[in-house]
Amino acid sequence: MLSERLISLAVRETSKNYLKVNPTTDTHVPGPKPGQKYMLYMHVPFCQKLCPYCSFNRFPFSEKRAVPYFESLRKEMRMLAEMGYDFDSVYVGGGTPTIMIDELCATIDLARELFSVKEVSSETNPNHLIEPILEKLEGRVQRLSVGVQSFDDGLLKQMDRYEKYGCADEIVERIKLATPYFTSMNADMIFNFPAQTEDMLIHDIERIVESGCTQTTFYPLMASPAVERQLLKTVGEVDYDREKRFYEIIDDLLTGGDHPLFTHSSAWTYNRFDHKDDQDASGADSGMIDEYVVQYEEYPAIGSGGITYLNGRLYVNTFSLREYGQAIEEGRMSIMGRVDFNVHDRMRYRFLMQLFGLRLDKLQWERDFGMTVEYGLPAEMAFMKAAGAFATDTAEELTLTPKGRYLVVAMMRQFFIGVNNLRDQARAALPGEERELLFG
Repeated sequence: MLSERLISLAVRETSKNYLKVNPTTDTHVPGPKPGQKYMLYMHVPFCQKLCPYCSFNRFPFSEKRAVPYFESLRKEMRMLAEMGYDFDSVYVGGGTPTIMIDELCATIDLARELFSVKEVSSETNPNHLIEPILEKLEGRVQRLSVGVQSFDDGLLKQMDRYEKYGCADEIVERIKLATPYFTSMNADMIFNFPAQTEDMLIHDIERIVESGCTQTTFYPLMASPAVERQLLKTVGEVDYDREKRFYEIIDDLLTGGDHPLFTHSSAWTYNRFDHKDDQDASGADSGMIDEYVVQYEEYPAIGSGGITYLNGRLYVNTFSLREYGQAIEEGRMSIMGRVDFNVHDRMRYRFLMQLFGLRLDKLQWERDFGMTVEYGLPAEMAFMKAAGAFATDTAEELTLTPKGRYLVVAMMRQFFIGVNNLRDQARAALPGEERELLFG
């Protein structure tokens, strides 16, 4: 697909230019703006075993490292409270946030004590979908997202997940067990593995329906240069020419026909139709989507490897656990670098994130940037119009056609590869002993 190749190339090149970490002497992120809504992201970088395709900051689990880390995370949360921040939403990513369930619960409880939290989202892995853990998360976490990746046992073995997390049948049963505990139960999937066939993908979608999960997210396989070599050794070379066809299969089976089972909540997140309008007692919407950057454009991020976006700047926390703990102990945040967006970069970021969320608000755009989106991004708008990407293009909004949704998926894939490159830059600064933990 020529339009996909062109847009992927454009996003890849622009990401290279502006997603570069520069050293900074900043010791804290900026304070909150009056009236601005923020989400809090917190990062838990521990896993029992490291997956070859993952570019996030993560380390092999050790209780000796994890317990003081959670203590530092809670101290950093108090720093934000002292700066005047308040949050109605918290997202806990990893790593595997549920790897020390009591520490995670204590951290969530403190967040609810310090801030006006209405909803908490957390990631986990299939082996943690057991009653003792689910009972502790119930009421604390409204949306749980479990990393499944595929229900094909062969692919799970290839990814080194079969021994860790169980076979596909076991994972389906665990999702069935977990779903009633949460307002939203999301199954994270990956498509376009080199060894994946169309039949395997269709089988994955059938298992999603069978599992009863209320939401699913299908990410295209993407990797930064740092993990590309390992990915090549374990699962093979990625063929991006198949990606559009695979996405169309997912879209058609989940949202097509006269009585679709799912509906879009973002370009690659799907909510089950019979669940999407439910709300729990706290008012948390079951349609909470996986990419928090859509609902909250600005967010502080705490923890080693966290990336904050505030006031048109990205603040990158150190990937070193030792340096992170030392910074928090000294009463400062662990910022190791910063990326400054110019106005054009900020407009591109808004354009991508709002379209990924399926609707760009033109009136908000003009209020925030003092110009129309057509004036601010003439090349991007001309390309998307020529490609047939817009279903609606009025004075108030832009919405997407099916073709437009896939183009946004391709753009997001390249953007996240760019963010992974950013992580690689931060990871390159790790002290020797911590590099040894990751790379041997």
